[in-house]
Amino acid sequence: MHQFDSIDRQLIAILRQDGRAPVSKLATILKISRATVQTRLDRLLDTGAVLGFTIRAREDASPTTIRAIMLIEVSGRSTTTVIKFLRGMPELHSLHTTNGAWDLIAEIRVEGLSDFDRVLRQVRTIEGVLNSETSILLSSV
Repeated sequence: MHQFDSIDRQLIAILRQDGRAPVSKLATILKISRATVQTRLDRLLDTGAVLGFTIRAREDASPTTIRAIMLIEVSGRSTTTVIKFLRGMPELHSLHTTNGAWDLIAEIRVEGLSDFDRVLRQVRTIEGVLNSETSILLSSV
């Protein structure tokens, strides 16, 4: 696993704010050469520490999007199998393991209530899912 130094951490932080920043801008901010920035970016990509570059869109950009958090309880040792099924669902924007009463937390994003209902039913019928609790995200504050 790649060990991050302070420049790597700063580079990642800058890219989180602006994934489209040109190498020359990154070099100026970090006070290192463009070649050094490019070498570090290549290494971060090659090792999988950075998976890619993307835009950040406002969460409320689409007024019809329904966002929700689903807490999922999994039976016994079936977590890996359940995760494989969940990763295949495009409506699940993110998936996290956690501790406590729930085993997994999924963020759901869909374009309507019928899709929301379908996703909830689909998750609940996955073999190994014992229980779930879902909360719709009403607004960001």
